Amino acid sequence: MEDLRTRIARTVRNERERAALSVSELARRAGISKATVSQLESGSGNPSVETLWALGVALGVPFAVLVDQQINAPTLIRADDLAGVPSSAAAYSATLLSASPPGARRDVYLIQAEPGDPRRSDPHHPGTTEHVVLISGQALIGPTDDPVLLNPGDYLSYAGDAPHVFEAIVAGTSAVLISELR
Repeated sequence: MEDLRTRIARTVRNERERAALSVSELARRAGISKATVSQLESGSGNPSVETLWALGVALGVPFAVLVDQQINAPTLIRADDLAGVPSSAAAYSATLLSASPPGARRDVYLIQAEPGDPRRSDPHHPGTTEHVVLISGQALIGPTDDPVLLNPGDYLSYAGDAPHVFEAIVAGTSAVLISELR
C-alpha cells in the first residue's frame, strides 16, 4: 500500500498540473513557500493539516482528495497503524478513513452487539460499501467468507453488496457503521 507521503506527493503534483499552475503560483495562492510545495511534490516534505488545507483551497479540491487512498478493495486500518496528518497549532491529527465519493448517500449507525449468533447480512443494493470503526470489544466483521478480527479503533471497509457478517467476540462490543450507497 502506498504510504501517506508518497500519496500526498503524487496527488499534489497531479492536482497542480490539472489546474495548470506552476509550483510558484500554487505556493503564492496557498500562502506557503515554493520550497514547501517542491518538497511535498518530491515526497520529502512533512505537511501539516494547515498546509494541506491551504493547498486544497488553492487547488479547489477538498482536503480528502490530497490524502485519500482511492482503493476499491477492502480497506483495513489498524488503530496502531494510523498515520494522520499532524496540526502545527495543536496536539491534534486528522486521519482520513474514507472520503465520500460524489453523489453517494451515507447512513451512520451505532452498532451494539454481544457474543452469540453472528449477524449475517444478505447483499445490500449494488454499489453499497460498509465502513466500520470498532469502538469497544472485539468482533469478526466483513465478507462472510473472509471476516477480519477488529479491535477498538480499527477501521474496515468492505463491499456491502456481497454477503457479510458482524460477530461480537467480547461482551459490550460496539461500533460505528457507515453504509454508503453510490
